[in-house]
Amino acid sequence: MLGPLDGIVVLDLSRALAGPHAAQLLGDLGARVIKVEHPDGGDESRGWGPPFVGPDHEISTYFLAANRNKQSIAVDLKSPDGKRLVERLARQSDVLVENFRTGVLDRLGFSVERLHELNPRLVILSITGFGHDGPEGGRPGYDQIAQGEGGLMSLTGPSPEEPTRVGASIADLLAGIHGAYGVAAALYERERTGRGRVVRTSLLAAITGVHAYHGTAWTVGGQVPKANGNHHTSITPYGSFRCADGMLQIAAANEGQWRKVAELLGIDPETPRYATNRDRTAHRDELIADMEKALAAHDRGHWLARLAEAGVPAGAIRSIDEVYSWDQTRSQGLVVTVEHPVLGPIELPGPPLRFDGLDGVRHTAPPMLDQDGEAVLAWLEERER
Repeated sequence: MLGPLDGIVVLDLSRALAGPHAAQLLGDLGARVIKVEHPDGGDESRGWGPPFVGPDHEISTYFLAANRNKQSIAVDLKSPDGKRLVERLARQSDVLVENFRTGVLDRLGFSVERLHELNPRLVILSITGFGHDGPEGGRPGYDQIAQGEGGLMSLTGPSPEEPTRVGASIADLLAGIHGAYGVAAALYERERTGRGRVVRTSLLAAITGVHAYHGTAWTVGGQVPKANGNHHTSITPYGSFRCADGMLQIAAANEGQWRKVAELLGIDPETPRYATNRDRTAHRDELIADMEKALAAHDRGHWLARLAEAGVPAGAIRSIDEVYSWDQTRSQGLVVTVEHPVLGPIELPGPPLRFDGLDGVRHTAPPMLDQDGEAVLAWLEERER
């Protein structure tokens, strides 16, 4: 792998999704990622499904989503030999990623102090459910629990009476993203100080960190935001609307765009209840009804073409299969082909970043358990010389 982190070694002790996603992002950037897995079954996400694929239906597509560009070595962290091997790997690594419950790594003999004794330059990324300290710092964290506790479910769904989880494991994924950029910052700092530091984030932090205007609505405005279905809480019209053959999305984020929508749909933009965004938001239900009455005259294709001609942001609501077959998705490198040792050539969701001059980077498939054990040991012995 080539990339901005070429030469960086990441020791990935994490499992499930948040930590593996962070390590995968670092691997996408060119780091060498060594995934340590328990010999008995490996990362628990290897057993999460359906769907399972392969000749014996033993390969989890869930695992495939978070472990590209990694090597796998099976190690029992509780055994003396396993502990010694992890110590050796820690000495030769730049980054260690873990998402154990608070205190677990300490009990295994790998406290922050011990890790920095082994390697003062080691950057340690620690991802927990609710934070490493505080009155509830030791709570186990899972994505849906964090979505609820962090307030996101109260903002999502058709109404305040039906709090709804985000369809993707967004707390895990955001924690991984935050963790990866924290690592990048700590590596940059290390160039100046010569020492690594601990980067901490959590599923709770990931969720509250994306409250954005919902957070300030309460902290500054004193209002508790609530679920508003497929329509924006502060901008109108901005959401999903029914037309003759289904739904489309329209986002008129300024007055100029609103006037274009109004003209296209035969609505007077100077009507007092629609004259300003504040007026439209106060009369949202009425405006939606008026817009959908006009939109019912034609199908989605007609309206998307007309809206595009008018310069109004609009779009379809695609299913997952439609997204991955879309030319635009593929043009952005968001689908990559890798050679899996069992499945052969497979397509995976691609990395979200692109770097000028690196569009032809080749990626490696998520490994089978202990697939790279011998290679990692040979590499380690070479480094130790």
